[in-house]
Amino acid sequence: MSNVLIVGELKNGELKKISKEITSAGRKIADALGGKVTALLIGSGVEKFAGDLGAVGADSVVTVNAGDFNAETWANLVAGVIKDKNPSVVLLPHTSQGKDYSPRVAVKAGAGIIADVVGLSVDGGKVVAKKPIYSGKAYGNFKVTSPVAIFTVRPNSQEVVQKAGAGAVEAASPAAGDAKVKIVSSDLSGGNKVQLAEASIIVSGGRGIKGPENWPVLQALADILGAALGASRAAVDAGWIPHSHQVGQTGKTVSPNCYIACGISGAIQHLAGMGSSKYIVAINKDGDAPIFKVATYGVVGDLFEVVPALTDEFKKVLG
Repeated sequence: MSNVLIVGELKNGELKKISKEITSAGRKIADALGGKVTALLIGSGVEKFAGDLGAVGADSVVTVNAGDFNAETWANLVAGVIKDKNPSVVLLPHTSQGKDYSPRVAVKAGAGIIADVVGLSVDGGKVVAKKPIYSGKAYGNFKVTSPVAIFTVRPNSQEVVQKAGAGAVEAASPAAGDAKVKIVSSDLSGGNKVQLAEASIIVSGGRGIKGPENWPVLQALADILGAALGASRAAVDAGWIPHSHQVGQTGKTVSPNCYIACGISGAIQHLAGMGSSKYIVAINKDGDAPIFKVATYGVVGDLFEVVPALTDEFKKVLG
């Protein structure tokens, strides 16, 4: 029997969608290996989310009371639960937090780790992880040979499937340890209206928007779709928009259901950050732009004509 441990994540006191995604993924793995799924939630008052994870496959939910996020503390807490529950597979979110503490967990647990996974399957009693390689130009399939295998999973890469588990709540108190680094203050930028990494739809602009004064054209489309606003490195380097919006190899890696690229040529560095999107819509007046090679749908035209027309049509449909 091979059990699975998933570690959920919260933001502003709310359960992030990636927590349900990896719980559903964990359920599929556990069913294939004949094991159970334990979900771990760290924070204050997290017991109220046990039902949400139970509904998508968690057999039990371990809660640990803790303060604000600290990578060292989180690593100690997760490693403590791994030691107690002895899972064969551990799934963590591939988010800014997950990327911070997951390598520490792997060292403490003596586990192999594969990061930025977009697909999970089981072959010969081992989990096979699919992840982008060579800047997203190809995919590789990997196995971990250590007794405990850790995978960090890219948001929006896994389907949330309703499959009820017991969702029984169990409080735990693993040792937090002494953190050598402490957060003394946070200066938050406010961020995007919709977070890029978790957005199901992204409207992104590049050099083709011609200047920062034209972002409202894209923002209007994003607002009607409930989408996040993204940007290419060229637009960020030009000072037209903050780096927090950048999608690409030196920005954020995203996997939305729909990525609408407006005035973006499609450099390989940009494709590395959004190439795993389910549907890609390219709008560019250069019919030879590389972005069209990966686009599901392409529109050769002036974005200042096409985008407002799309916005008007979506308003009619969505109200």
